[in-house]
Amino acid sequence: MATAPTSASGSPGDVSPAPRSAPAGRAGPAVRYGVWPATPAPPLRDLPGVHALGEGVRWHLESVYWDTATLALAARRATLCRRRGGAGPEWWLDLPGGVDGPQRLLAGPGRAGVVPGVLMDRLLVLTRGEPLVPVARLARRRTTVPLFGPSGEHLGDFVDDSVESEAAAPAASRTSWREWSIRSAPGAPDLGPAADAVLRDAGATRAADQPEVARALGPSWPAARVARPPKGRRRGPAFEVLAGYLSAQVGDLVAVDPEVRRGEPDAVHRMRSATRRLRSALSTYGPFLGEADTAAIRGELKWLAEALGRARDAEVTRARILGHGELLAEDERRGLGWIGRELDAAHDAGYRSVLDALSSARYFRLLGDLEDLRDHPAPSREGLRPARKATVRLVDRAARRLERSREAADSLSGPGREAALHRVRKDAKRLRHAVEAVVGIHGARVRDLGQSAQRVQAVLGDHQDGVVARDVLTRLARDPGLPPSASRACHRLLELEVGLSRESDSAYRGLSRDGGRPGTRR
Repeated sequence: MATAPTSASGSPGDVSPAPRSAPAGRAGPAVRYGVWPATPAPPLRDLPGVHALGEGVRWHLESVYWDTATLALAARRATLCRRRGGAGPEWWLDLPGGVDGPQRLLAGPGRAGVVPGVLMDRLLVLTRGEPLVPVARLARRRTTVPLFGPSGEHLGDFVDDSVESEAAAPAASRTSWREWSIRSAPGAPDLGPAADAVLRDAGATRAADQPEVARALGPSWPAARVARPPKGRRRGPAFEVLAGYLSAQVGDLVAVDPEVRRGEPDAVHRMRSATRRLRSALSTYGPFLGEADTAAIRGELKWLAEALGRARDAEVTRARILGHGELLAEDERRGLGWIGRELDAAHDAGYRSVLDALSSARYFRLLGDLEDLRDHPAPSREGLRPARKATVRLVDRAARRLERSREAADSLSGPGREAALHRVRKDAKRLRHAVEAVVGIHGARVRDLGQSAQRVQAVLGDHQDGVVARDVLTRLARDPGLPPSASRACHRLLELEVGLSRESDSAYRGLSRDGGRPGTRR
């Protein structure tokens, strides 16, 4: 519990106390300094720009840090904490920097001893199914002194913390320390550089740049499991190019996982794309790591892609079929309600299967295997060859594979052609992903090859969406409980899809086979 503040209220350190004209909002970043327990407070009036001090506010705070027994969050440099005794949200989750930089997510108290669900959605991909337990408890006596400028403006706060910590897992230990920090007020200039000399002269030394829970856990604090992918070089080893690409796709997979769990728009599509890219890259460039090392992972990626595909295909099909509603006659449109409910049910069932997959031990094992492959690649002899020469041969192989698929499709008609075009689309996608992984070390010829493959994939992707829609409509049209208006709508929609299929097939036939072979410089 907190003692009542001796002056104006405010959040201890996160939101500055607000005497006089102190603005509301989050305080700026702080640099921490270690000091001996008996060190007198520094002469704060000597800080440049500080003309007055507010009355000190005293707090008693308790912070409980949560993690798995194996410290899975700490290894990924994520921090989950529940703080009691201050104003503001009780729970927060700090995530390491990604594309958008570090994130702090806040949540209210929830039920005692239970991590709020809004945070659990973000944690499951990190904990991999391990239960969360308290691993460290910190008791803090904090004094916050407001700092004011010549016109009474709130510049920031001096914070004096005395901390006693008790680690509970994985090993019990106790420690204590005292530290100072200067926190600039929102919108105010950074006081840190100017305060540095004053604090050092008072006996302070810069504290280590690590979270306080690391100090509490001491030797148990794990080494960071954070990706540092190599940068692929033309004359560097070929496996480094693959390792860098895998790192990016694994990062995308982990980043989009919470969005899929929350049902955010396009999240399933993005996870499926990352999964397919990983599988394509391992299929094309597996020889750099040895086929035996990647075969099992490719099989598990296929399982995940299929689970995601059921939900994604249902999503695309629903949007496609219902999007044709304006082309129907009025009596046909009345049947769209029944069709829409059937499509909604298929989508919901697909999404539930995705959530089941993402909660399975099989999925968590796959994530761990991908990270192990990313962090500890074992290059084969082929993977040690110069990247530009080694990769161009495999890109060329993928291009020849696509050429053979196109030739086979051109010789067919009827149902056999549909299956052949589906193979062309998949081979075009594999070539496109193969080029994505290595385009940075090649010239325009390889880039053009990837763009040509992307055009084939786009046209045949639309064609395949039509094939799936026709299959769904055919199944619905045979439903014994189909209302007459829905029957008329299904048959009219089938006619539309047949026409669109002819158009997409014609568009595919019109594509030139440009891009050439990658071996020629340009």
